[in-house]
Amino acid sequence: MKKSIAVLSIVALVGVVYSCKKSASVTGGTAYLDLPSSTYTYFNSGFPDSSIGSPNKVATLGRVLFYDTHLSINNAISCGSCHKQALGFADNVAFSTGYQGKLTKRNSIGISDIAGVGAFFWDGRENNITNLALRPLTNHVEMGVEDYNVLSAKLAALPYYSNLFNDAFGDNQVTPDRIASAIAMFMQAISSNNTRLDEFANGNSSALTAQELNGKFLFDTKYNCGSCHLNGNGNGGSGGYGGGGGGGFITMPSFLDIGLDNSYTDLGNGVISGMTSKNGTFKVPNLHNVALTAPYMHDGRYKTLDEVLDHYSHNIMNSANLDSRLTDGAGHPMQKNITSEDKAAIIAFLGTLTDHHMITDPKFSNPFKVK
Repeated sequence: MKKSIAVLSIVALVGVVYSCKKSASVTGGTAYLDLPSSTYTYFNSGFPDSSIGSPNKVATLGRVLFYDTHLSINNAISCGSCHKQALGFADNVAFSTGYQGKLTKRNSIGISDIAGVGAFFWDGRENNITNLALRPLTNHVEMGVEDYNVLSAKLAALPYYSNLFNDAFGDNQVTPDRIASAIAMFMQAISSNNTRLDEFANGNSSALTAQELNGKFLFDTKYNCGSCHLNGNGNGGSGGYGGGGGGGFITMPSFLDIGLDNSYTDLGNGVISGMTSKNGTFKVPNLHNVALTAPYMHDGRYKTLDEVLDHYSHNIMNSANLDSRLTDGAGHPMQKNITSEDKAAIIAFLGTLTDHHMITDPKFSNPFKVK
């Protein structure tokens, strides 16, 4: 019986796939939505129970919306413009470019493994994943939408959304809530749990080289990096490092001051929390795919992981809310003095957190092809 239902579901989805091969005018050329059944893969795990429709179909709609430039006021920017699959759904510039060519205030943080996370953005200003999907749309720099109802009407006029919304929600009505729910469902599906570190944590002792194992030891113990980059069990060490497989998720993200500046130019979570003790604190990021997500920090100031380690080695500033784990016994900024050999080992270890499957998985890719 279950097999019959699965076959019927796939047949229904294939019908939607073929009906969506239609074109749309976008800035920079003519793009067409290409979801051929021969290469299309279905979302089939990791979703919470939902009353809004089949999770597979809602996520499929969310994938299209995530990459559709029509979501910006002038058809120039999509969510995928600033969150690129090949870069761990981060961006490779310090500040991303918005719909009018203006730059964002902060670096685009990677968005894999966000299901179950308790707060979003560098400053933690949002704790609801559905609201997270809407915030960039109305941002005056990013996408510039001024009226959700106007956006809904705009999308409803595009030929490929009627079938997608109908299949996901039971009718073709386009609403802000449905747009947000679908994008949120797609983002929740973006998980990174096929790294070599995950293989090692799952029992493959040969998954890491001797240098990478040394880097893991240095990360977890000698330099105590794991005390801030916790896995889902609340412990540093082999596991998720704030990401998917092995150790699970960080469900209550920490916001820390790591001594980037003596004086704050960005108050971070201090503005959101209203607490001066949180000034200059920012979200501890997920380290899955960290080798791909340069530049680093909330302002993208460090271009390489080597520069990040230089910061912890000898550039920690005596900022007002500096985390105690980065101070010495006398309360001064810690100077870890990481050797070149140790830096190379730690960077090699961090490379084992790259999920090559996720960054090439067709179901997370841009379904629009430009002619």
